[in-house]
Amino acid sequence: MLFGEVLADIFPDQTVLGGAPFNVARHLKAFGQNPVLITRLGNDVLRDNVLNVMSQNGMETIGIQCGNRHPTGRVLVHFKDGQHRFEILPAQAYDFIHPSMVRMTTLSVDPALVYFGTLAQRNEISGRALKVLLRSTGAMKFLDINLRAPWYDEKTIRQSLQYADVMKLNAEELGLLAEMFGLAGNTEQNQVVELMNRFDLNHAVVTCGKNGAWQIDRNGRITEAAGKDTATKTVDTVGAGDGFSAVCILGTLLHWQMAETLERANGFAAAICGIRGAIPDHADFYQPYTRDWGI
Repeated sequence: MLFGEVLADIFPDQTVLGGAPFNVARHLKAFGQNPVLITRLGNDVLRDNVLNVMSQNGMETIGIQCGNRHPTGRVLVHFKDGQHRFEILPAQAYDFIHPSMVRMTTLSVDPALVYFGTLAQRNEISGRALKVLLRSTGAMKFLDINLRAPWYDEKTIRQSLQYADVMKLNAEELGLLAEMFGLAGNTEQNQVVELMNRFDLNHAVVTCGKNGAWQIDRNGRITEAAGKDTATKTVDTVGAGDGFSAVCILGTLLHWQMAETLERANGFAAAICGIRGAIPDHADFYQPYTRDWGI
């Protein structure tokens, strides 16, 4: 089960549906899982696009709420010097996910894992809805920190970490958390261990872009995956982290070894960087992975 934003990434030349929970859900569906996405859409053309895409991909819609008061989420994507910047618009439909409707959805589903982030908690209403979900299930809680300035604060991150079993973040976000929480460790590993001890996390995954990723469990065991050398030209890095998260979740659900999970997540994220936006246009993109991974 995944909670949070569905939105349209408005690129200079096209509009692409996105939002971390939506992207992760679409990847998981392509990998043979049955994700249930909890979000809210406006009654507009973008809503129709989202529902059509979900229908075309065989995705469950039981967790989709709709309303007239707020538009389906939108984000403007700006590019400069090969990097992207998100302009995330305020007061979008995903800010108003209804708590009682979430409770009804949760009662009808028995999730193996719950994925959530921080952006959809920027509004009190969706924040309450997420708490209802997290308190209603004993499933593993996977927190994708996914910080988007200025839409986060210490209270939200602290509460999210208190609910989480697994934390996934990138090296830049780790630096922000180290400053926010006054972490004393003089290395990234020590800082993560301090966070894990403080919030009783089972393990944490840190992505480092082209330099790979590493994971540490509550016993201090570190697993590393080197960066991928790829001949594929980088088009943009939008959604690479979501692709990584999806494969991490897949590895958890299918009980892969951690080294294998990190290696596969790294390779898939690198491939996502070779396309425009977060999701491939054709299902053929997934075939080499489903074949090689035996799923």
